[in-house]
Amino acid sequence: METRRFLIADSLSDGAAYDFTWSSLDTAPARFAHTHDYHELSLIERGAAWHWVNGETALLNEGALLFIRPDDRHWFRARRRTGCRIINVMFRTESADHLVERYGDDLAGRYFWTDSAMPEVHQLQGPRMERAINTALELQTARRSLARIENFLLAMMTRVVDYAVTGHAAMPPWLAMACQAAQHPEVFRRGAAGFVAAAGRGHEHVCRMAKRHLGISPSVYVNTIRMQYAAMALGSSDQSISGIALDCGIENMSHFYKLFRAHYGVTPRAYRTVHARNPVQPTGGTSLARTRRRS
Repeated sequence: METRRFLIADSLSDGAAYDFTWSSLDTAPARFAHTHDYHELSLIERGAAWHWVNGETALLNEGALLFIRPDDRHWFRARRRTGCRIINVMFRTESADHLVERYGDDLAGRYFWTDSAMPEVHQLQGPRMERAINTALELQTARRSLARIENFLLAMMTRVVDYAVTGHAAMPPWLAMACQAAQHPEVFRRGAAGFVAAAGRGHEHVCRMAKRHLGISPSVYVNTIRMQYAAMALGSSDQSISGIALDCGIENMSHFYKLFRAHYGVTPRAYRTVHARNPVQPTGGTSLARTRRRS
């Protein structure tokens, strides 16, 4: 297939830092693939689309958020049965360079800066999806300034993508669905067994495909979600630590403490001491108890 290279100078007016489009995709196959001299962030806002990228084809469902790099060779077309509306934001490479230079500890090796053969894809749902759409639509009528696009990108990468499903464009739909299901307590409480059951495939096949597309085993993936859930509970409630561990599906407290320390570098109690503080209206078990003792 022929490949063409698109230039940002052909799309942006002088002084504009980004371009925003919100459109319906055609169902006809593309006549050519393209690369570009800019970065793109694309969100499947409604329906589904076929995405051909770097020699592979994947079906992207509603909520797919793509971080497309300049040299990714790709094209989209809407799925005929569902149609597709897509939000696309293109921006200059200078903005990407500035962000990774300043926030490299958080961004390097992820999002637009992965070394993977495929662009990074996150599957959003529920409140994350709503936040992504609302954050993106703020760009539509805003002045297309450097500050606006860099603020938007940071918000998408640090406030929207957290807890989303990560993979790449060739992830099998059944694996993406298992990743989505694993966000729910009724699934992650069962550990890797819950993930495998949600996938509807054999254990060995699920483990092999998870390693290929997620880079980790189902057990590690689920334990990450469990510890994120535990951290939120520690910082927002006064529930006992043992109760939180049970809510995560972990009965062995020694194992729970080991997992939590591996993820956050501190014990659950130490994490609560720091993150449950609120100088205006103290809440949370440890901080609240200490406040009451002082009064």
